[in-house]
Amino acid sequence: MNVPESLAIIAGNGVYPHAMVRGARAAGVKRIVVAAFQNETDPSIAALVDAVEWMRVGQLGRMLGFLKGSGARHAVMSGQIAPKNLFDLRPDLKAFLLLAKLKERNAESIFGAIASAMADAGVELLPATSFMEECLAPKGLIAGPTPGRKCLEDIAFGFRIAKESSRLDIGQTVVVKGGTVLAVEAFEGTNAAILRGGSLGKKGAVMAKVSKPGQDLRFDVPVIGPVTLQNAYEAGLSAIGVEAGQTLLLEKEGLCAQAAEYKITIYGVCP
Repeated sequence: MNVPESLAIIAGNGVYPHAMVRGARAAGVKRIVVAAFQNETDPSIAALVDAVEWMRVGQLGRMLGFLKGSGARHAVMSGQIAPKNLFDLRPDLKAFLLLAKLKERNAESIFGAIASAMADAGVELLPATSFMEECLAPKGLIAGPTPGRKCLEDIAFGFRIAKESSRLDIGQTVVVKGGTVLAVEAFEGTNAAILRGGSLGKKGAVMAKVSKPGQDLRFDVPVIGPVTLQNAYEAGLSAIGVEAGQTLLLEKEGLCAQAAEYKITIYGVCP
């Protein structure tokens, strides 16, 4: 991929947008602007970039206007929006008209329509893994204790269930233990599913997180970061299985140290 001179980041919550800024700067991007969302995007990102436009979730027209006027011809989505804020969405007229045309309202159809609207405004949406290749999970043991046979069996089992769940557009994360499904992520999000599964499995449950089959990497990339690991620790999980080559490990060095401290295995699985 040719490195663009200017890049727009559509920034959700968490540390992912900050990691994206660092990766883009390291790759040689000279100018970075951010479309930021109230009560979602960390305000500290403003100190790292050249311009920030704050808006409410659902203000599609404002976002498109900002992108078009920013001078950036490439953009990337980085970070998530809390499910509760999507549920309380108050779309502007542009977003309302876009949503009205959709037969199904899942992440793929909504973001696909947004990407088309961005293209009409002269902005190409890049894969969410752009400038982040070094953060992609490798195959095998990544961090934490070496898993035993039962742990590996649960990781493989959880991986199969999560692949099927994601294929059905339900969720991309499951929590299992001893060959039993404890929790399947749905609208509540990954962290809530982890805590729910951990409360049912007590100690030693295993989490698996995968990409959706045929997933469009412009919109939604599986991510494991410090918050995920903290929730896994509080839930008493023993291992996290991730899809190798498709999952981003944020703040990787610190994440591996944290996994060692918490005695939680992080393990990469190939499809």
